[in-house]
Amino acid sequence: REQSVVPVARLAGVTREQFLRDIYPRRRPVVLKGMELGACTTKWTVDYLSQAEGSKEVKIHVSAVPQMDFLSKNFVYRTLPFDVFVQRAAEVKHKEYFLSEDEKYYLRSVGEDARKDIADIRKQFPVLAEDVQIPEYFEKEQFFSSVFRISSAGLQLWTHYDVMDNFLIQVTGKKRVVLYSPRDAPYLYLSGTKSEVLDVDNPDLEKYPLFVKAKRYQCFLEAGDVLFIPALWFHNVISEEFGVALNVFWKHLPAESYDKSDTYGNKDPTAASRAIQILDRALKTLEELPEEYRDFYARRMVLRIQEKAYRNDYG
Repeated sequence: REQSVVPVARLAGVTREQFLRDIYPRRRPVVLKGMELGACTTKWTVDYLSQAEGSKEVKIHVSAVPQMDFLSKNFVYRTLPFDVFVQRAAEVKHKEYFLSEDEKYYLRSVGEDARKDIADIRKQFPVLAEDVQIPEYFEKEQFFSSVFRISSAGLQLWTHYDVMDNFLIQVTGKKRVVLYSPRDAPYLYLSGTKSEVLDVDNPDLEKYPLFVKAKRYQCFLEAGDVLFIPALWFHNVISEEFGVALNVFWKHLPAESYDKSDTYGNKDPTAASRAIQILDRALKTLEELPEEYRDFYARRMVLRIQEKAYRNDYG
């Protein structure tokens, strides 16, 4: 039993107008090639990155194993000067390390106060920001965040979804990205916004038997590629080489739909959070009934949800 694999479409020379007219409304991931990204794709060597932003401190994830798991927190947070971090992330074996000589490093930039401020490369890494031309395929007021990322070779991030649309801009290095449609959420064993299935290539099907039903979309990103990840699409990212990337998130729902305390772009919209709380109260109320009745009315509730809220036009 294997998941079916669908290659993500790759398109070159797509203008803003073509993207908004032909691609964006379909709500499918797509790799955009040959976009104008600025000097970053040629300038951002390890030495240049180290010198450009100097020795300011950055908070990083350090993992002794390649597969990072946000649910079990199999990594530690540490702080390093940026130039030291870049040099270490680019190494395979380390002379100096926190956990082991082959530990992996991951930087996901955050705002000055991660609880209140969004990540914005122009504020956190102003020198590097000058090298980047972000494809503005959305209105300026829709901009939410620009997240600067650096990963060691071999590092794999857990499968998760975000509630905003985003461009994953691969500046240097190569990545493999595995994606799953929002429709396949029932097969992904979710805990909040994250999947419990850590190893998407060799899943434990005794523990996660339904996972095989999820349709796997896959692409390989090279330097200069931009992946459009629509909101709610699950993604699992592995850095095949040391690499630098930039995520740009934007709000495609009305601004008031989003949780005001969300600085990462991954808190469920406020209406969704309220609906889930109401459902939890409804299920609690059902517990007042004997099992036979509880089962009967729970099934009726499922049918009601399917009838009222499911889409019928998924391709």
